[in-house]
Amino acid sequence: MNSFLKSNLFTPLLISLTLGLAPFTPEPHLFGKIRWVMGGGVGMAGMDVFDLFLHGAPWIWLLYSVGKSLSASAKK
Repeated sequence: MNSFLKSNLFTPLLISLTLGLAPFTPEPHLFGKIRWVMGGGVGMAGMDVFDLFLHGAPWIWLLYSVGKSLSASAKK
């Protein structure tokens, strides 16, 4: 467990699970925004797009970190 805390995946995972999913009830905010975009994004304002970016950025960072980690382990 201690090695995971020192790994490059701990911080992006922690931020994704907290800020990326906040608020948690009644559903994670990010899921509602994604559902809204997939439904056509009717009535979506600039603030909603910015909000989607802010809640999605930690997940993009996590995907990047996982890809980088897998790439580094494949080279070994």
